Order: sequence, then structure tokens, then C-alpha cells
Amino acid sequence: MRSFQHPDRRAFLGLAGAGLAWPALAQDPGFSNWVNAFRAEAKTKGIADSVLDDAFRGVAPIPRVIELDRKQPEFTLTFPEYLSRVVNDVRVEKGRQLAAENAKLLQDVSGRYGVPPEIVVALWGIESDFGRLTGGFNVIAALATLAYEGRRATFFRGELINALKIMQSEKMPAASMLGSWAGAMGQCQFMPSSFNAYAVDFNGDGRRDIWTTLPDVLGSAANYLAKSGWKQAEPWGDPVTIVRGIDPAEADLKKKRPLSAWSEAGIAPRNGGFRNPPQAQAALLLPDGVAGQAFVIYRNFEVILRWNRSNFFALAVGTLADRIARA
Repeated sequence: MRSFQHPDRRAFLGLAGAGLAWPALAQDPGFSNWVNAFRAEAKTKGIADSVLDDAFRGVAPIPRVIELDRKQPEFTLTFPEYLSRVVNDVRVEKGRQLAAENAKLLQDVSGRYGVPPEIVVALWGIESDFGRLTGGFNVIAALATLAYEGRRATFFRGELINALKIMQSEKMPAASMLGSWAGAMGQCQFMPSSFNAYAVDFNGDGRRDIWTTLPDVLGSAANYLAKSGWKQAEPWGDPVTIVRGIDPAEADLKKKRPLSAWSEAGIAPRNGGFRNPPQAQAALLLPDGVAGQAFVIYRNFEVILRWNRSNFFALAVGTLADRIARA
């Protein structure tokens, strides 16, 4: 996937403070040996010496990256608490404003990929606050740190290879490869593997630039969803009310039934009516259990989950998109 997941019941904001110094990692002489072995592997995968020289010139492990990886917050949030953080009035208003300012571009993106403008804008907003928060870590150094010392060395080793491929294909210097501590890059926060699979040169200038070129940012996000199976002209889901008691075990993404059957079971739409026909297949989702909010979700919800495997995240994207569209 394009970026790190925001786990369902974990704070979206406020990563760990600067508590640990990790001096042993910063001074580890084994890192240079690891880099030499990794360079040899990368060359077998077609990475040029000039790219490797640029990528690893002066690179050393970043203690802060390991600290953040090992000390991610464990604060439990309910769905309303999570939603209030990522889908607030300020973000909704900013999303509406940017959707209006970029209406022609968004229409072009939607026309090519079949993804509604509000969904693209919602992803943009939640991933990077519309490009404001993209990360200031050198991606090569961060990924090398995690591949060498991290908990998921194999995963990050693969992402580092992908990052080198980006440098080579896009003729991008290592100094311009900036992103999060975990290697997620640009305004849509793609991991390097997602960049290589889904990033597009939407404005046709010969570069795939998800850092500063808005057509490429929005086009790449829409292309990701389109290639992940987005169904054109279908909604992601609908908020519902449980009119009468229902077995919580029925709230399972694998237990799909027609909307008409959910209606018969006591599920009623909260916003006047379902946006899919009665025969459409849907699943019931209770993010906080039977006492909390309820949703019926459709096929496109599962496409958003391919971007980030968090029900909270996917519900937030859908909710923000709906609020932006109701401008």
C-alpha cells in the first residue's frame, strides 16, 4: 500500500517524543558493511552505480526513525474521537475551497479514472492535510535505517530498492526524496512500491512528481483507486440507524446481503435513503459496537481499504468526501 496504516484504535496524531537517543545505532560500524552488501544486491536489480553513490553518500542510521518505529502511541480512540480529529470543520471547509479552486483539474482526473473528485480530495486531506504535512526525513536514510535495524527489515529492504528505482527512473537526487520517518512520500504519502505501481505523470511534463505537482498528486491518488477496483458512479457506503436489535455478529465485512434484506432486518438510512439500489450487496459495519455509529458499506469501501487497512481510516475518507460534496 501507499503509506503506513493508521490503526483503527490508535491516535492519528502525536508520535512519540524525543526520549531515547539510540547512540549505539548511530555509532554502529556494522552499518557500512550492511550498506556495501545492500549496494551489491541493488546492482543485481539494475540500479546504477551513480544512483547508489548519490543515495548512500554520507548516509548514517537515524536514531529518531528507530525511536518513532518502536514507540508509536498506544492511545485508544473511539470512532467519534478519531473522526473529530481527522474530519473536523476546518478540514471540511478547506477541502471544499480546494475542490472549488481545482474544479477543472479534478473533473479531468475524475473523467480519466472514474473516481469522484470529493474522494480524491478527501484522501489528499487526510493523508497530508492537503499537502501541508508531507514529512522532512530523507527517505533513503530512513528506509536504510529501518531495513538495517527495524522490526520489519525485509519489508523496508524492499521499499529501499523501490526508492532507488524511483531515483533512477525519475532522475531524482536523493536530497529531493523527502517523506515520513517510515518512507511515505509526497502529498498522497505513497510508499516507494506504491509510487512505482500507481504514480502518474498527469500533466505530461515527463516527471511523476507527487511532492509539488498537484495534477500528479491527484491523478496518482485516483489511479491507485481505479487500479484497485473502484466502481464508477457507486457510493462507498451509507450511515444507518439500527431500528431494532441486531446480532453484533452480523456486522462483518464478509457477511454481505442485499440492501433490501438489511431494511427488513431493521436497518434504516440516516440521510433520507440509500444511495444504492435495493438489490445492491452491502455489509454492516459497527466501528464501536452496537452502541456506536452504524454504516452499510459497499464495494468501494473495500477499495479504500486497499489504500489503508483501517476501517476507521476508510470511514473517515468516505465521511469527509460526503461533507465536501455537500458544499
